[in-house]
Amino acid sequence: MGIVTDVFLPLALAFIMFALGLGLTGGDFLRVARQSRDFFVGAFSQIILLPIIAFILVKIWPIAPELAIGVIIIAAAPGGVTSNLLTSFAKGDVALSISLTAIISLLCVITIPFIVLTSQGLIGDSNITQDISLLSMSRDMFLIVTVPVVLGMLFRKFLSKISSKFEPIARKVSTILFVLVLLGAIAAEGKNIVSYFVQAGLITLVLNITMMIVAYYLAQTFASGIKQKKCITIECGLQNGTLAIFVATSIFGGGIYVIPAATYSLIMFATSLMFVYLIKKKEEK
Repeated sequence: MGIVTDVFLPLALAFIMFALGLGLTGGDFLRVARQSRDFFVGAFSQIILLPIIAFILVKIWPIAPELAIGVIIIAAAPGGVTSNLLTSFAKGDVALSISLTAIISLLCVITIPFIVLTSQGLIGDSNITQDISLLSMSRDMFLIVTVPVVLGMLFRKFLSKISSKFEPIARKVSTILFVLVLLGAIAAEGKNIVSYFVQAGLITLVLNITMMIVAYYLAQTFASGIKQKKCITIECGLQNGTLAIFVATSIFGGGIYVIPAATYSLIMFATSLMFVYLIKKKEEK
């Protein structure tokens, strides 16, 4: 993917994470203590259950090892920033959504390398010849994820007037950058997309719907209310596709590894919007 992979993708991801940081305050992290049960249900669903379900699917689904790793990558990614917006549309707990997105995004510098590299060993992808270090992968993600988020928070704290005006613009730019990254990935892998779209599309669709159903009923059982249930369901359905594409390209060299992130990114908005529609129809009855 050349300049897209080496320059545009890291810069786009860094800006998206910076924009996320602009919307965060210390209260978003302190909320974990106040809503510990709701946060734990959401974090457990996304960090633990989602990768486990993805791993089970790739073990029983007849797909290429590269696609299997790609599925694990998108499952290990944190929630996307658009989850906050859709949670608002659904009249869910937006504050909880922001906290889940923020904290899991910061934790992902540890969780993604661990989940992906552990799964790679269990799946047995013989096509990977380079030695991928857990430490170096975490370091790269720290620079591209954690640092921009912290800078965004500092920008908000010390330049609050500028930040309040810039944040809405930054969110819109982030959405545009995500679309450009997704289109760039699809264009760069045009031949592979055609060849593997059905395989990748079906398994990512099943993963997405299965996880949203599991999260919905888990939250219904253990979360504190309907708003929290909506939030956790959406948070587990919308992943950070830009980050998944970055990991697939920078760590695994792109190619077929990118396709599950691309197909999931296309699918997740349709299923999440359908969930919002169904939940609103249910509430109107």
